[in-house]
Amino acid sequence: MEMIKNIFCVGRNFKAHAKELNNPVPTSPFLFSKPTHAIVEASGQVVNLPSDQGTIHYETELVLYIGKTYEKGMTVDEIVDCMAIGLDLTLRDVQNTLKEKRYPWLLAKGFPNSAILSKFIDFPGEKVCKETNFSLLKNEEKVQEGNIRNLIFDLQTLIDFCGNHFGLGKGDIIFTGTPENVGPLVNGDHLTLLWGDNVLGEVKVKIE
Repeated sequence: MEMIKNIFCVGRNFKAHAKELNNPVPTSPFLFSKPTHAIVEASGQVVNLPSDQGTIHYETELVLYIGKTYEKGMTVDEIVDCMAIGLDLTLRDVQNTLKEKRYPWLLAKGFPNSAILSKFIDFPGEKVCKETNFSLLKNEEKVQEGNIRNLIFDLQTLIDFCGNHFGLGKGDIIFTGTPENVGPLVNGDHLTLLWGDNVLGEVKVKIE
């Protein structure tokens, strides 16, 4: 696993996903963060998740790893060193309550093991990424599939937004957004993260 510093997550970056949760489609990038304690590598092990905080949803995403300090004018291919497929796990009932109160989402997004990451692979360039789908299998059935071609805000926009508003440096990662068909996890689910036809990570969830 690469050294990771800051975890930036982009919300509602696929129109179909925003609509399935009855959320407005954003007009500028919408970000939240997770603590580094949320990170766990998907290396075939059992991952413990909370059983007393309501439904946990999976959200599969392409994750960028920043390889150098951001400077204005840098392209995606210049600053991104490698990539992974990740799961932004969400306590959906908790999140809905927080939304109603107009509170930040940290309680719903930042719990331990809520940022599951596959192994990192070399970033092949934005063009190649648009030619390859990422997906999630749950118990060997494909439940989510996406392609960065369908992002509302493309990778360059995300890099510039994060770099200008927060700064970006080596070790930072960006969860770029999830496509539609997010759904609940139950105890014993086996999850497989794919880049094209290549398996990059697997975990089994324990919720009890």
